[in-house]
Amino acid sequence: MTVLLYIDPGSGSYLVQVIIAAVLGVLFYFKNIWNWIRSFFIKYPHKKEEQNNNDRT
Repeated sequence: MTVLLYIDPGSGSYLVQVIIAAVLGVLFYFKNIWNWIRSFFIKYPHKKEEQNNNDRT
């Protein structure tokens, strides 16, 4: 018994787009988690910089 599998070009390109979107979505998700974890350990002095910029103008 022979099983023939065929994916037409339209479905194939859609499948490739879905796979690429899924991979990029997972990468951005973990990048956001990594940045969120880093923000607990690295504190940037944003308030002082904003006050200095307001004093200059």
